[in-house]
Amino acid sequence: MTRIAVYPGSFDPLTRGHLDILQRSVGLFDKVIIGVAVNSNKSLLFSIEERIDFIREATKGWENLEIDTFEGLTVDYCKKRGAKSIIRGLRAVTDFDYEYAISLMNRKLAPEVETIFLMSSNDYSFVSSTIVKEVARHGRDVSAQVPDHVSKALLKKLYHK
Repeated sequence: MTRIAVYPGSFDPLTRGHLDILQRSVGLFDKVIIGVAVNSNKSLLFSIEERIDFIREATKGWENLEIDTFEGLTVDYCKKRGAKSIIRGLRAVTDFDYEYAISLMNRKLAPEVETIFLMSSNDYSFVSSTIVKEVARHGRDVSAQVPDHVSKALLKKLYHK
Protein backbone atom coordinates (compact mmCIF):
# COMPACT_ATOMS: atom_id res chain seq x y z
CA MET A 1 0.00 0.00 0.00
CA THR A 2 1.35 3.42 -0.97
CA ARG A 3 1.36 6.00 1.82
CA ILE A 4 0.18 9.27 0.25
CA ALA A 5 -0.05 12.59 2.11
CA VAL A 6 -1.30 16.00 1.04
CA TYR A 7 0.45 19.14 2.24
CA PRO A 8 -2.16 21.84 1.53
CA GLY A 9 -1.74 25.58 1.61
CA SER A 10 -1.86 28.80 -0.32
CA PHE A 11 1.95 29.12 -0.29
CA ASP A 12 1.67 32.86 -1.00
CA PRO A 13 4.62 33.01 -0.97
CA LEU A 14 6.53 29.79 -0.32
CA THR A 15 8.73 30.15 2.77
CA ARG A 16 11.71 28.28 4.14
CA GLY A 17 9.34 27.12 6.90
CA HIS A 18 7.11 25.46 4.28
CA LEU A 19 10.18 23.79 2.79
CA ASP A 20 11.31 22.56 6.21
CA ILE A 21 7.95 20.84 6.82
CA LEU A 22 7.91 19.50 3.27
CA GLN A 23 11.44 18.11 3.43
CA ARG A 24 10.63 16.20 6.61
CA SER A 25 7.34 14.98 5.13
CA VAL A 26 8.87 13.39 2.05
CA GLY A 27 10.89 11.15 4.37
CA LEU A 28 7.72 9.91 6.08
CA PHE A 29 5.54 9.10 3.08
CA ASP A 30 5.85 7.27 -0.22
CA LYS A 31 4.35 10.29 -1.98
CA VAL A 32 3.63 13.84 -0.86
CA ILE A 33 1.29 16.00 -2.90
CA ILE A 34 1.70 19.72 -2.39
CA GLY A 35 -1.87 20.92 -2.80
CA VAL A 36 -1.80 24.59 -3.75
CA ALA A 37 -5.22 25.81 -2.73
CA VAL A 38 -7.29 27.97 -5.02
CA ASN A 39 -8.83 30.16 -2.33
CA SER A 40 -11.10 32.97 -3.47
CA ASN A 41 -11.51 34.23 0.12
CA LYS A 42 -7.85 35.15 0.48
CA SER A 43 -6.20 38.23 -0.90
CA LEU A 44 -3.25 36.68 -2.72
CA LEU A 45 -0.17 38.46 -3.99
CA PHE A 46 0.94 35.77 -6.44
CA SER A 47 -1.02 33.87 -9.08
CA ILE A 48 -1.47 30.13 -8.82
CA GLU A 49 1.05 29.67 -11.64
CA GLU A 50 3.66 31.80 -9.86
CA ARG A 51 3.20 29.89 -6.60
CA ILE A 52 3.56 26.55 -8.39
CA ASP A 53 6.71 27.82 -10.13
CA PHE A 54 8.18 28.86 -6.74
CA ILE A 55 7.58 25.37 -5.37
CA ARG A 56 8.85 23.63 -8.49
CA GLU A 57 12.08 25.67 -8.46
CA ALA A 58 12.68 25.12 -4.73
CA THR A 59 12.07 21.36 -4.88
CA LYS A 60 13.89 20.57 -8.13
CA GLY A 61 15.27 17.03 -7.91
CA TRP A 62 13.23 16.01 -4.86
CA GLU A 63 11.85 12.49 -5.03
CA ASN A 64 8.28 11.32 -4.30
CA LEU A 65 6.81 14.80 -4.63
CA GLU A 66 3.95 16.10 -6.77
CA ILE A 67 2.58 19.63 -7.10
CA ASP A 68 -1.10 20.07 -7.81
CA THR A 69 -3.92 22.58 -7.28
CA PHE A 70 -7.31 22.05 -5.74
CA GLU A 71 -10.48 23.87 -4.80
CA GLY A 72 -12.84 22.99 -2.00
CA LEU A 73 -12.29 20.97 1.13
CA THR A 74 -8.90 19.38 1.70
CA VAL A 75 -10.47 16.09 2.87
CA ASP A 76 -12.44 15.82 -0.38
CA TYR A 77 -9.24 16.37 -2.33
CA CYS A 78 -7.45 13.74 -0.19
CA LYS A 79 -10.16 11.17 -0.91
CA LYS A 80 -9.99 11.98 -4.64
CA ARG A 81 -6.19 11.48 -4.64
CA GLY A 82 -6.15 8.40 -2.37
CA ALA A 83 -4.30 10.24 0.41
CA LYS A 84 -4.80 9.06 3.98
CA SER A 85 -2.89 11.91 5.63
CA ILE A 86 -2.90 15.70 5.70
CA ILE A 87 0.38 17.38 6.68
CA ARG A 88 0.13 20.57 8.73
CA GLY A 89 3.00 22.59 10.19
CA LEU A 90 2.68 24.14 13.63
CA ARG A 91 4.68 27.16 14.73
CA ALA A 92 3.01 28.17 17.99
CA VAL A 93 0.08 27.56 20.31
CA THR A 94 -2.13 29.84 18.22
CA ASP A 95 -1.49 27.60 15.19
CA PHE A 96 -2.44 24.58 17.27
CA ASP A 97 -5.82 25.99 18.32
CA TYR A 98 -6.77 26.79 14.74
CA GLU A 99 -5.38 23.59 13.21
CA TYR A 100 -6.84 21.38 15.93
CA ALA A 101 -10.35 22.71 15.26
CA ILE A 102 -9.94 22.06 11.54
CA SER A 103 -8.57 18.56 12.15
CA LEU A 104 -11.61 17.70 14.30
CA MET A 105 -13.97 18.82 11.55
CA ASN A 106 -11.95 16.92 8.96
CA ARG A 107 -12.17 13.80 11.11
CA LYS A 108 -15.98 14.13 11.18
CA LEU A 109 -16.10 14.61 7.40
CA ALA A 110 -13.56 11.89 6.53
CA PRO A 111 -12.55 9.66 9.47
CA GLU A 112 -10.20 7.71 7.19
CA VAL A 113 -8.00 10.79 6.64
CA GLU A 114 -5.62 11.58 9.50
CA THR A 115 -4.03 14.98 10.16
CA ILE A 116 -0.31 14.80 10.92
CA PHE A 117 1.13 17.81 12.76
CA LEU A 118 4.82 18.61 12.39
CA MET A 119 6.38 21.23 14.63
CA SER A 120 8.37 23.85 12.79
CA SER A 121 12.10 24.00 13.32
CA ASN A 122 13.24 26.73 15.71
CA ASP A 123 14.69 28.74 12.84
CA TYR A 124 11.25 29.05 11.23
CA SER A 125 8.91 29.19 14.22
CA PHE A 126 8.09 32.85 13.55
CA VAL A 127 7.94 32.71 9.74
CA SER A 128 4.60 33.03 8.00
CA SER A 129 3.72 34.10 4.48
CA THR A 130 1.70 37.01 5.89
CA ILE A 131 4.62 38.31 7.96
CA VAL A 132 7.05 37.85 5.06
CA LYS A 133 4.81 39.90 2.74
CA GLU A 134 4.39 42.64 5.35
CA VAL A 135 8.13 42.92 5.99
CA ALA A 136 8.86 42.93 2.24
CA ARG A 137 6.22 45.65 1.67
CA HIS A 138 8.24 47.87 3.98
CA GLY A 139 11.39 47.32 1.96
CA ARG A 140 13.14 44.98 4.36
CA ASP A 141 15.16 41.92 3.38
CA VAL A 142 13.31 38.58 3.68
CA SER A 143 15.94 36.38 2.01
CA ALA A 144 16.50 34.44 5.27
CA GLN A 145 12.80 33.52 5.35
CA VAL A 146 12.16 32.62 1.69
CA PRO A 147 14.21 31.01 -1.09
CA ASP A 148 16.25 33.46 -3.18
CA HIS A 149 14.01 33.18 -6.25
CA VAL A 150 10.97 33.99 -4.11
CA SER A 151 12.73 36.98 -2.52
CA LYS A 152 13.52 38.37 -5.98
CA ALA A 153 9.93 37.81 -7.14
CA LEU A 154 8.61 39.60 -4.05
CA LEU A 155 10.79 42.64 -4.77
CA LYS A 156 9.75 42.65 -8.40
CA LYS A 157 6.05 42.30 -7.54
CA LEU A 158 6.06 44.92 -4.80
CA TYR A 159 8.45 47.44 -6.32
CA HIS A 160 8.32 46.57 -10.04
CA LYS A 161 12.10 46.14 -10.07
